[in-house]
Amino acid sequence: MSTQKTIRQKAGTVESNPVRLDQDKAAQIIDALNSDLADAYVLYHQLHKHHWNVEGAEHLNIHRFLQEAYEEVELAADAIAERAQAIGGVPHASMQALSEAATVEPEDEDVYDIRTSLANDLEMYGDIIESYREHIELAERLGDYATAHMLREQIEDVEEHAHVIAHYLEDDTLVLDSATK
Repeated sequence: MSTQKTIRQKAGTVESNPVRLDQDKAAQIIDALNSDLADAYVLYHQLHKHHWNVEGAEHLNIHRFLQEAYEEVELAADAIAERAQAIGGVPHASMQALSEAATVEPEDEDVYDIRTSLANDLEMYGDIIESYREHIELAERLGDYATAHMLREQIEDVEEHAHVIAHYLEDDTLVLDSATK
């Protein structure tokens, strides 16, 4: 770790911004974005865990879906962080700050069957969808239409992933259980 101590902007502060969003309004939006950023990283790691551990007859399709999902979450997190910086804030970057700002609970370290894992993912997606909706309303109410637009675009992907997971969790499958043979 570097011993350099030149700080350009202290974490938790809000500076003026080139988009001329009032600093008090920006501060509220940055708090919301840092929460979204933290939630994205919790989801990213959980999806990645399930990608690594998925087994069974549907392994390949679910493995690929989970990779696509966590890659899209990572892109969304990057956009969220860049928006927080653009409106004068400091996006959370340390594990401690992200952990403290997250509003979703990660699954523990154990490996579960894929149905349980996907159900846990779906629950987290639902919580994130609700949070996004609140943050879209906040950004619009405070006149930050660009942030609202960005979150609207992201919620489409989040909702689509939740929809796919819900389909994976349906009872209709081509794989026969040994008890049904």
